[in-house]
Amino acid sequence: MATLGILGGGQLAKMTAQAASVLGIRVVIFAQKDDEPALDVTPHHIIGAWEDDALLQQFAKACDVITLESEFVDIPLLRRIESFGTRVYPSPSTLEKIQDKLDQKRTMQNAGIDVPRFKKVSVPTDILEASVEFGFPLVVKARRNGYDGYGNAVVNRAHEVQLALEKLQGRELMVEAHIPFVRELAVMIARDRNGNMREYPVVETVQKNGICHTVRCPAPIDEASAVYAIDLAKRAVEAVDGVGVFGVELFEGAMNYIVFNEIAPRPHNSGHYTIEGTITSQFENHVRAVMGLPLGDIAQIAPATVMLNILGERNGTPHPTALDEALSVEGAHIHLYGKQEVRVGRKMGHITVLGYDIQGAENVAKLVMSKLKL
Repeated sequence: MATLGILGGGQLAKMTAQAASVLGIRVVIFAQKDDEPALDVTPHHIIGAWEDDALLQQFAKACDVITLESEFVDIPLLRRIESFGTRVYPSPSTLEKIQDKLDQKRTMQNAGIDVPRFKKVSVPTDILEASVEFGFPLVVKARRNGYDGYGNAVVNRAHEVQLALEKLQGRELMVEAHIPFVRELAVMIARDRNGNMREYPVVETVQKNGICHTVRCPAPIDEASAVYAIDLAKRAVEAVDGVGVFGVELFEGAMNYIVFNEIAPRPHNSGHYTIEGTITSQFENHVRAVMGLPLGDIAQIAPATVMLNILGERNGTPHPTALDEALSVEGAHIHLYGKQEVRVGRKMGHITVLGYDIQGAENVAKLVMSKLKL
């Protein structure tokens, strides 16, 4: 039996492991804590520090291929895994082009992909110089380890520069021109070891406090824009020689102008709808890609699919009867990740609804959300 190792034990690892099990692939999870959601779906796991060389070697030797739940993994650690003779996808060289957002933007720019104007921040005055060149507002970003809006600060006036620096203190920074977007878009791309690709439909993503809240598939854009967005996403994945599933985030500006925002080298929140919404989910295609299997059909099951994230609205433990009323709503797929602690803004699960149109599907999803007592 082929064995896939996953570095990380959160909800992405859990859903990836579930997809692998359908294909008869054994999964080993290397988690750093013993309460991670992925541990619920496979008996094969290692718990401890990734930097523990003995555990890392044990993990590598138990797996044919290792993949990542998060891009925030030290490159030397991944190269150490490769030194044990185990393949890692996405590869360390791919992550080297992505982890640092400044390097990521330079990589895309060098590949001829439209990106917001950007500048490295070496000293605080670099931000003010960028304001002269780009104008306000600006977006100051931590170059590493930023996600769900964490690590970003919008600067609307010169006096706000100090606030941004205080929020992001101690981190390497870059600054970007703010894109006055009409909507945010995303495309999931599956790419195998031979460079073959499958492109999921373009979706619209709606953020709430910097965290993805709603995903609408397909995005309400014209066909030419959709074709361009998919082509841009494919070129972005090719630019980093990606293997696996990648989430490519885009902005749609005025006059259908589409520009690259960021790329995530893993299954992505904006692709969770594919579990029920497409013939082959992003998680299954990720497993197929990294394991050297043929990629699956990505056709939509229904004309419209909507996904809502279930975000924590309090701090505490989940209510034992959280689902009772929500499950009475027909036509909805509810996923709870099994996290043992609720925190404000924490992703606790998601709801997916398929329908004939976006509005109808979204209405059902909102009804489910109103009945969920997490």
